[in-house]
Amino acid sequence: MSSRLPVAALSLKQFLQRQKVLGIYRNMLRTIRQVPDEADRKYLRDWARSEFKRNKDATNQDAIRMMITQASNHLEELQKSLALARS
Repeated sequence: MSSRLPVAALSLKQFLQRQKVLGIYRNMLRTIRQVPDEADRKYLRDWARSEFKRNKDATNQDAIRMMITQASNHLEELQKSLALARS
């Protein structure tokens, strides 16, 4: 008797990691929308898209965890910079 899951089905850990990455990506794009200068906004949006696309085929779990940490740090820095700019 074979499994009903497709061959390419993600494990629970992979699924949760994927959701975390997508959440960071969405938050990053939302945060970038708050950047006041249009040229800076376009640069940051293009940078974020290219970084996520460049790493979309990564499979090494340790590398993925490191990239998630880096993306979270970049997002935090961007949010802090925007908060400082507003105050």
